[in-house]
Amino acid sequence: MHIVRVHQPGGPEALQVEEVVEPTPKLGEVRIKAMAIGVGRPDVLMRQGIYKWMPPLPATPGAELSGIIDAVGEGVSQARVGERVLLSSRDLPQRGGCYVQSIAVPERKPYLLPDSISFQDAVSLPNLQLALALLQSANLSTEAEKRAILITGAAGGVAGMLSQLARVHGFQTIGTARTDLKRQFALANGFDVVLDSNPETLSEEVFKATAGLGVNLAYDHLGGAYLPACMRSLSPLGTAISFNVITGQPSVDVFSVMRELLSKSLGIRCFSMHTFDENENNRRQLMQQAIEHMANGKIRAPRPTVMSLSDVVQAHIILDKGETLGKIVLNPQ
Repeated sequence: MHIVRVHQPGGPEALQVEEVVEPTPKLGEVRIKAMAIGVGRPDVLMRQGIYKWMPPLPATPGAELSGIIDAVGEGVSQARVGERVLLSSRDLPQRGGCYVQSIAVPERKPYLLPDSISFQDAVSLPNLQLALALLQSANLSTEAEKRAILITGAAGGVAGMLSQLARVHGFQTIGTARTDLKRQFALANGFDVVLDSNPETLSEEVFKATAGLGVNLAYDHLGGAYLPACMRSLSPLGTAISFNVITGQPSVDVFSVMRELLSKSLGIRCFSMHTFDENENNRRQLMQQAIEHMANGKIRAPRPTVMSLSDVVQAHIILDKGETLGKIVLNPQ
């Protein structure tokens, strides 16, 4: 079978497609024949060798795959053969490992997939799981005002899931995107309003879009000048949640911005899904909720960009350039 490995961290060319023996499931394991593999930002960090939770080299990137159980080890019922499942490396002892045609894992790690969720859509479920965790981190109460949410980078996979989920909860959803193509894509995938991605004018445009009220929550994964712009877009008692810093650390001291806006009593939170690494019950409950939301049609996965596993280098070139719309999915077969 084929597997993708990184022996020496670097650019997309560091991804090597290699031939290895197909794994045999051990005691208590199932083997999953991959039908779709998700590509995301942690894969880039792993390829570059700078992922905080980096596995030892040679490392195989890949945080999620969907497929069919085609073999079981001793102690596992043969009835499991043929089950449609999703595997997330968030449930494995070590992150990554999903850029493969076949993988053997402990039998309780995969999630059952209903027939209503396609294999390609299934690899967006971890994004929805993350979106659910992001909303959970805001500590929303039933009495809290649910007016508007701002999400930077609206054409991304997590942003699209978060916007749909926010609308389910009654929020107006406002996003940012750099190009007309990305703005149209975001509008088609759950956003009410998508603004030009200019941090200098962002807060002004947000207040226009909310009749001068601002947003209750701002979710930012870009960092740089965007996080302070998000903070300036908040309404009183609003919270900005930073869940990545793709463009670098904030451009100004965020505490100074909070003091400048003292009359609003703003909050800021730095969020990581790794917070749930030791909380298996909550993590798996969030994924089950994600599966239910997608299965009943409340949330839909964006149309993916599908590429062959053999084109993984090109997939990372596209990802590095920020040209992705939604999710890149690798076809491993």
